[in-house]
Amino acid sequence: MKLIIGNKNYSSWSLRGWLAAKQSGLHFEEIMVPMFGEEWQQKKLDGEGGLMPSSGKVPILWDGETVVWDSLAIMEYLADKVGRDRFWPKDETARGMARSMVAEMHSSYASLRQECPMNVRQRFSGAKISDATRQDVVRILGLWAEARARFGGGGPFLFGTFGAADIYYAPVVSRFLTYGFGVPGFAEAYMQAMWEHEWLQAWVAAAEDEEWVLEQYEGAATA
Repeated sequence: MKLIIGNKNYSSWSLRGWLAAKQSGLHFEEIMVPMFGEEWQQKKLDGEGGLMPSSGKVPILWDGETVVWDSLAIMEYLADKVGRDRFWPKDETARGMARSMVAEMHSSYASLRQECPMNVRQRFSGAKISDATRQDVVRILGLWAEARARFGGGGPFLFGTFGAADIYYAPVVSRFLTYGFGVPGFAEAYMQAMWEHEWLQAWVAAAEDEEWVLEQYEGAATA
Protein backbone atom coordinates (compact mmCIF):
# COMPACT_ATOMS: atom_id res chain seq x y z
CA MET A 1 0.00 0.00 0.00
CA LYS A 2 1.00 3.61 -0.46
CA LEU A 3 -0.49 6.65 1.24
CA ILE A 4 -0.26 10.06 -0.42
CA ILE A 5 -0.38 12.97 2.01
CA GLY A 6 0.20 16.73 2.07
CA ASN A 7 2.42 18.82 4.32
CA LYS A 8 2.50 17.41 7.84
CA ASN A 9 2.53 20.85 9.40
CA TYR A 10 -0.79 21.89 7.84
CA SER A 11 -2.76 18.95 6.45
CA SER A 12 -5.25 17.84 9.09
CA TRP A 13 -6.95 15.34 6.80
CA SER A 14 -3.58 13.80 5.92
CA LEU A 15 -2.91 13.33 9.63
CA ARG A 16 -6.17 11.42 10.00
CA GLY A 17 -5.42 9.16 7.05
CA TRP A 18 -1.86 8.56 8.27
CA LEU A 19 -2.96 7.70 11.79
CA ALA A 20 -5.56 5.31 10.37
CA ALA A 21 -2.86 3.59 8.34
CA LYS A 22 -0.65 3.33 11.43
CA GLN A 23 -3.53 1.97 13.49
CA SER A 24 -4.16 -0.75 10.90
CA GLY A 25 -0.74 -2.25 11.59
CA LEU A 26 -0.25 -2.80 7.85
CA HIS A 27 2.91 -1.76 6.05
CA PHE A 28 2.50 1.26 3.79
CA GLU A 29 4.72 3.56 1.80
CA GLU A 30 4.31 7.23 2.65
CA ILE A 31 4.44 9.74 -0.22
CA MET A 32 4.32 13.43 0.67
CA VAL A 33 3.47 16.02 -1.98
CA PRO A 34 3.84 19.67 -0.83
CA MET A 35 0.45 21.36 -1.02
CA PHE A 36 -0.12 24.18 -3.48
CA GLY A 37 3.41 24.09 -4.90
CA GLU A 38 4.36 23.58 -8.54
CA GLU A 39 4.63 19.80 -8.12
CA TRP A 40 1.18 19.71 -6.52
CA GLN A 41 -0.46 21.72 -9.28
CA GLN A 42 1.25 19.73 -12.05
CA LYS A 43 0.22 16.39 -10.57
CA LYS A 44 -3.36 17.62 -10.32
CA LEU A 45 -3.34 18.68 -13.95
CA ASP A 46 -1.67 15.64 -15.48
CA GLY A 47 -3.26 13.05 -13.20
CA GLU A 48 0.09 11.46 -12.42
CA GLY A 49 1.62 10.65 -9.07
CA GLY A 50 -1.49 8.94 -7.68
CA LEU A 51 -3.51 12.13 -7.07
CA MET A 52 -6.40 10.94 -9.19
CA PRO A 53 -9.33 10.20 -8.89
CA SER A 54 -9.62 12.46 -5.81
CA SER A 55 -9.34 15.71 -7.82
CA GLY A 56 -6.04 16.38 -6.11
CA LYS A 57 -7.26 16.12 -2.52
CA VAL A 58 -5.30 14.21 0.11
CA PRO A 59 -5.01 11.72 1.70
CA ILE A 60 -5.24 9.00 -0.92
CA LEU A 61 -4.61 5.31 -0.27
CA TRP A 62 -3.51 2.98 -3.05
CA ASP A 63 -3.72 -0.74 -2.31
CA GLY A 64 -2.72 -2.50 -5.48
CA GLU A 65 -5.40 -1.58 -8.01
CA THR A 66 -7.71 -0.26 -5.31
CA VAL A 67 -7.74 3.48 -4.66
CA VAL A 68 -9.49 5.00 -1.66
CA TRP A 69 -9.71 8.73 -1.00
CA ASP A 70 -11.21 10.74 1.87
CA SER A 71 -9.82 9.99 5.31
CA LEU A 72 -13.03 8.42 6.64
CA ALA A 73 -13.26 6.09 3.66
CA ILE A 74 -9.61 5.16 4.16
CA MET A 75 -10.18 4.37 7.82
CA GLU A 76 -13.23 2.22 7.07
CA TYR A 77 -11.43 0.42 4.25
CA LEU A 78 -8.56 -0.43 6.57
CA ALA A 79 -10.94 -1.48 9.34
CA ASP A 80 -12.53 -3.95 6.91
CA LYS A 81 -9.08 -5.37 6.14
CA VAL A 82 -7.76 -5.83 9.67
CA GLY A 83 -10.88 -6.08 11.85
CA ARG A 84 -13.21 -3.35 13.02
CA ASP A 85 -12.36 -3.83 16.70
CA ARG A 86 -8.93 -2.35 16.03
CA PHE A 87 -10.63 0.99 15.33
CA TRP A 88 -14.00 0.96 17.08
CA PRO A 89 -15.08 0.16 20.66
CA LYS A 90 -16.40 -3.37 21.16
CA ASP A 91 -19.28 -2.20 23.33
CA GLU A 92 -22.30 -1.40 21.15
CA THR A 93 -23.28 1.76 23.01
CA ALA A 94 -19.73 3.11 23.04
CA ARG A 95 -19.34 2.24 19.36
CA GLY A 96 -22.51 4.15 18.52
CA MET A 97 -21.20 7.26 20.21
CA ALA A 98 -17.74 6.90 18.66
CA ARG A 99 -19.24 6.62 15.19
CA SER A 100 -21.41 9.68 15.80
CA MET A 101 -18.44 11.72 17.05
CA VAL A 102 -16.35 10.76 14.04
CA ALA A 103 -19.17 11.59 11.63
CA GLU A 104 -19.73 14.95 13.32
CA MET A 105 -16.04 15.78 13.13
CA HIS A 106 -16.01 14.82 9.47
CA SER A 107 -18.94 17.07 8.55
CA SER A 108 -18.99 19.91 11.07
CA TYR A 109 -17.01 22.66 12.82
CA ALA A 110 -16.52 24.78 9.72
CA SER A 111 -15.85 27.90 11.77
CA LEU A 112 -13.08 26.27 13.83
CA ARG A 113 -11.48 24.88 10.69
CA GLN A 114 -11.53 28.25 8.92
CA GLU A 115 -10.39 30.48 11.77
CA CYS A 116 -7.90 28.07 13.32
CA PRO A 117 -6.16 26.03 10.60
CA MET A 118 -3.84 23.28 11.77
CA ASN A 119 -0.31 24.54 12.20
CA VAL A 120 1.72 22.04 14.20
CA ARG A 121 4.84 24.19 14.53
CA GLN A 122 3.21 27.37 15.81
CA ARG A 123 2.13 28.52 19.26
CA PHE A 124 0.02 31.70 19.39
CA SER A 125 -1.30 33.67 22.33
CA GLY A 126 -4.30 35.95 22.37
CA ALA A 127 -6.24 34.08 19.71
CA LYS A 128 -9.31 36.03 18.59
CA ILE A 129 -12.16 33.73 17.67
CA SER A 130 -15.76 34.30 16.70
CA ASP A 131 -18.79 33.18 18.66
CA ALA A 132 -19.32 30.43 16.08
CA THR A 133 -15.82 29.05 16.67
CA ARG A 134 -16.30 29.30 20.44
CA GLN A 135 -19.48 27.25 20.08
CA ASP A 136 -17.53 24.65 18.10
CA VAL A 137 -14.95 24.43 20.88
CA VAL A 138 -17.59 24.11 23.59
CA ARG A 139 -19.36 21.38 21.62
CA ILE A 140 -16.16 19.39 21.14
CA LEU A 141 -15.20 19.67 24.81
CA GLY A 142 -18.68 18.47 25.74
CA LEU A 143 -18.33 15.41 23.54
CA TRP A 144 -14.89 14.67 24.93
CA ALA A 145 -16.22 14.96 28.48
CA GLU A 146 -19.09 12.56 27.83
CA ALA A 147 -16.91 9.99 26.07
CA ARG A 148 -14.29 10.06 28.81
CA ALA A 149 -16.85 9.92 31.63
CA ARG A 150 -18.92 7.10 30.15
CA PHE A 151 -16.40 5.00 28.27
CA GLY A 152 -12.87 6.17 29.06
CA GLY A 153 -12.14 3.96 32.05
CA GLY A 154 -9.83 1.61 30.17
CA GLY A 155 -7.14 4.17 29.32
CA PRO A 156 -6.35 7.83 28.67
CA PHE A 157 -8.08 8.18 25.31
CA LEU A 158 -11.67 9.11 24.46
CA PHE A 159 -12.97 5.56 24.67
CA GLY A 160 -10.15 4.20 26.80
CA THR A 161 -7.86 2.74 24.17
CA PHE A 162 -6.65 4.61 21.09
CA GLY A 163 -9.09 4.32 18.20
CA ALA A 164 -11.10 5.97 15.46
CA ALA A 165 -12.40 8.87 17.56
CA ASP A 166 -8.89 9.80 18.65
CA ILE A 167 -7.69 9.61 15.06
CA TYR A 168 -10.39 12.04 14.03
CA TYR A 169 -9.91 14.52 16.86
CA ALA A 170 -6.09 14.51 16.71
CA PRO A 171 -6.00 17.66 14.52
CA VAL A 172 -8.32 19.36 17.01
CA VAL A 173 -5.85 18.60 19.79
CA SER A 174 -3.18 20.25 17.64
CA ARG A 175 -5.39 23.29 17.03
CA PHE A 176 -6.20 23.73 20.73
CA LEU A 177 -2.47 23.68 21.51
CA THR A 178 -1.52 26.00 18.65
CA TYR A 179 -4.02 28.71 19.56
CA GLY A 180 -3.64 28.39 23.32
CA PHE A 181 -7.25 27.54 24.14
CA GLY A 182 -7.92 27.15 27.85
CA VAL A 183 -9.56 23.78 28.51
CA PRO A 184 -10.73 21.90 31.62
CA GLY A 185 -8.38 19.55 33.42
CA PHE A 186 -9.82 16.38 31.92
CA ALA A 187 -9.26 17.80 28.42
CA GLU A 188 -5.70 18.81 29.28
CA ALA A 189 -5.00 15.24 30.39
CA TYR A 190 -6.50 13.82 27.21
CA MET A 191 -4.59 16.24 25.02
CA GLN A 192 -1.34 15.39 26.80
CA ALA A 193 -1.94 11.68 26.26
CA MET A 194 -2.60 12.32 22.59
CA TRP A 195 0.39 14.60 22.07
CA GLU A 196 2.72 12.12 23.80
CA HIS A 197 1.53 9.20 21.67
CA GLU A 198 4.49 7.90 19.70
CA TRP A 199 2.74 8.35 16.35
CA LEU A 200 1.83 11.97 17.10
CA GLN A 201 5.38 12.60 18.23
CA ALA A 202 6.71 11.19 14.95
CA TRP A 203 4.30 13.35 12.93
CA VAL A 204 5.23 16.48 14.92
CA ALA A 205 8.96 15.86 14.50
CA ALA A 206 8.51 15.50 10.73
CA ALA A 207 6.35 18.65 10.60
CA GLU A 208 9.01 20.64 12.41
CA ASP A 209 11.60 19.54 9.87
CA GLU A 210 9.55 20.69 6.87
CA GLU A 211 10.80 23.74 5.00
CA TRP A 212 7.52 24.88 3.45
CA VAL A 213 5.56 27.85 4.79
CA LEU A 214 1.98 28.43 3.63
CA GLU A 215 1.13 31.99 4.58
CA GLN A 216 -2.62 31.42 4.38
CA TYR A 217 -2.33 29.07 7.36
CA GLU A 218 -0.12 31.30 9.50
CA GLY A 219 -1.78 33.24 12.30
CA ALA A 220 -5.35 33.12 11.02
CA ALA A 221 -6.95 33.37 14.46
CA THR A 222 -4.64 36.12 15.68
CA ALA A 223 -5.39 38.72 12.97
